[in-house]
Amino acid sequence: MAIDTIPTGAADSGSPADGAGDPRVTYTVLHRGIAYIRLSRPHRLNAVTERLVDDLLSALRRAADDKVRAVVLSGAGRAFCSGHDLKAEPAPADAAGTRARLDRIQDVTRLIRNAPFPVVAAVHGYALGAGCEFALSCDLVVAAEDTRFGFPEVGVGLSVTGGVSRLLTTAVGAIKAKELVMLGEHFDAREAQRLGLVTRVSAPGQHEAVATDLASTLAERPPFALALAKELMDEGLDGTVEQALAREVSAAQLTGHSGEHDRPRHAFTRSPAPAREGGR
Repeated sequence: MAIDTIPTGAADSGSPADGAGDPRVTYTVLHRGIAYIRLSRPHRLNAVTERLVDDLLSALRRAADDKVRAVVLSGAGRAFCSGHDLKAEPAPADAAGTRARLDRIQDVTRLIRNAPFPVVAAVHGYALGAGCEFALSCDLVVAAEDTRFGFPEVGVGLSVTGGVSRLLTTAVGAIKAKELVMLGEHFDAREAQRLGLVTRVSAPGQHEAVATDLASTLAERPPFALALAKELMDEGLDGTVEQALAREVSAAQLTGHSGEHDRPRHAFTRSPAPAREGGR
């Protein structure tokens, strides 16, 4: 197992505990091909700064370069991520700088959605604002029972990012999405699961273990078929039903010729009749 920090080379403004040598994100790869990306500003509840975003993007790109099979995204300390660090020194307010900063944080959503591997969020404590957006962009979400979710941006005069206007609305419906964003009220892990935003709810402190189990299961799946499944489901959010039908035909042809189906098909045909469920 190798553990690396992903440094950007300077301390966060307004955060004296973040020295140049202190990691804002750590990156770990296990022998099973599972990478752990952990936000690491526990003294600020992993609140988001520009440099944390840069480090997170670097870690996600590193996972792609390493050709990992799955990623678990978590937070160190008492929270997953409490949102933007409002105590950090504000970035310059010129239009070009603001757009570049927003594009960078939206790159987190882009990289997670475009990654050929699944990303499982392991959430606890607070997942607010940008933290809730990070979780929403992941493929599966495990939340400890003590997690509090919320979109407080409007209440502090900011706007949601990370594709929330599409991803949240698709997941919970337009009226509920407006309620969550416009009122900014916190909701717990069980409510998040009821709304379809959480895959599993774990006991406090067990969120990473449950997420690791899911990542291990995913890592054992045929990687090409898994990547195509993820791509199909994500692209299905962005187009029409007719486009989805066409993409599914293309993906079915690709998986049919990839060779990954040979071993599962052989095992299926040799299994007892009651086990023969599913598949084409």
